[in-house]
Amino acid sequence: MMRGLMLLGAALFAAGCMEVEQTSGASAKTPGLSVKRDTPAWNNEPLAHGPKWIKGDRASWEGEIKNRQLTQNEDHRINP
Repeated sequence: MMRGLMLLGAALFAAGCMEVEQTSGASAKTPGLSVKRDTPAWNNEPLAHGPKWIKGDRASWEGEIKNRQLTQNEDHRINP
C-alpha cells in the first residue's frame, strides 16, 4: 500500500516537471504580422500639466527630457 502511494507520488511529481507548450490556440499572434509597433514618444501630444514640446519634433522633446533630468539632480537644484 505504501509502496503504491510512493510510486503514485513519484509519477505525479514527474508529470509536474514536464514542460508543456503554451499557446493561445487559433488567436496566437504571428510575429511581424499582427504585432503593432510603438510610436516614438515625441509624436504624442504633451500632457496638459506636464512639460511642453512640439508634437513630432524630436529635438524639442529631448530638450524637455534633458530639462527634467537637470531638475531631478540635487547638485543643480541646490547650487545653480
